[in-house]
Amino acid sequence: MNEVPLYAADGGVQPALPAERPAQLLGGLSPRDFMRTHWQKKPLLIRQALSPEEMRALHFPLSPERVLALAERPDVESRLIAQSRGRWTFNHGPFDERPLPSRKTRNWSVLVQGANLVEPAVEALMQRFRFVPDARLDDVMISFATDGGGVGPHFDSYDVFLLQAHGKRHWRISAQDDLTLVPDLPLKILANFQPEEEFVLEPGDMLYLPPHYAHDGVAEGDCMTYSIGFRSPSYRELAGHFLGFLSQTLEDDPNFEGRYADPEQKPTARPGELPAAMVKALAQKLNALRWTPELVGEFLGAYLSEPKDHVDFVTQPRLPLARFTARARKEGIVLDARTQALYDAHRFWINGDTFEPSGTLLAWLSALADARRASAATVDAAAGLPDLMDTLHAWYEEGWLRLAGPAKR
Repeated sequence: MNEVPLYAADGGVQPALPAERPAQLLGGLSPRDFMRTHWQKKPLLIRQALSPEEMRALHFPLSPERVLALAERPDVESRLIAQSRGRWTFNHGPFDERPLPSRKTRNWSVLVQGANLVEPAVEALMQRFRFVPDARLDDVMISFATDGGGVGPHFDSYDVFLLQAHGKRHWRISAQDDLTLVPDLPLKILANFQPEEEFVLEPGDMLYLPPHYAHDGVAEGDCMTYSIGFRSPSYRELAGHFLGFLSQTLEDDPNFEGRYADPEQKPTARPGELPAAMVKALAQKLNALRWTPELVGEFLGAYLSEPKDHVDFVTQPRLPLARFTARARKEGIVLDARTQALYDAHRFWINGDTFEPSGTLLAWLSALADARRASAATVDAAAGLPDLMDTLHAWYEEGWLRLAGPAKR
């Protein structure tokens, strides 16, 4: 039984969407029903997934001007896709030195990736989708398009929610098995798209699509679509990174000490031939490799919590440990939007780093990962846990978390 309360009355951990409660965001389905009947299975069209009142409460959407300004930033991934006379062009941002086309020009789109990392309103929107594990949740991409703009008929290898934020977009979708692409294009465009259903989405409407579901969205006038995407690494990708991780564990494995030796090697008349004894010796060593679900979990936690290469954390104003502790106990803390935090029954991962804290500390950090914040009362109640404040202070200095600020009166 934990002696330190993990949840406080002024900042308890509540899931964005309780599993059993019908949600407007999911068209009246509960998250449990949605995951059972639609997730990775079939599309779902949701009218008014977000009402105008909810959109205002979320300070959502960003203005088109704000989205286009994000495309000029070097710390934000952006792309420009245009079509003219049947010819597609594709360019990477940032677009600070080479201007974007005029908004009076038709048939172009700007895609801003990871908008949730730099815009609090978009981060707040993404929190609504945390009924899916964080290990699968990727980011929010914003697409701004002028009339006729789009990226052509295509498919994604991951689940996606397409939320209309501004203007209208005409969607055509298909469950077709033919996913052949047009050759020699800068984009992955389906060669034989055969739409089966079509819809026009207006602000607040949302379309969920499972992986490999063909779709084509075309703007009707200026429009913005928010794509809430989910991470779906290939097994080849995971296996390759796991083998790299596994190689690091061999440094402490006594089975791999020493070097190859061949004291029984005889003179050879075929010096170019690969020695069979060398092949056999290495094969025997590799056959001794073993991995367990625990080791695979250790790899996945570190790998999936590692921030993307382009992510930079903003360091906070320097505070001595004592001053940080005092303020955290009065204000609470919030994980930075760029921070990835995961846990299992024995370990805690944050931004690629692995920790094995004690049971009570692990429970507290796990609650922090779930809520992504801890209230002043929650921090104050747990401040005596060994290593907690030192750890939080180190993460604060890295920019991984921040003080929540004085309580509003």
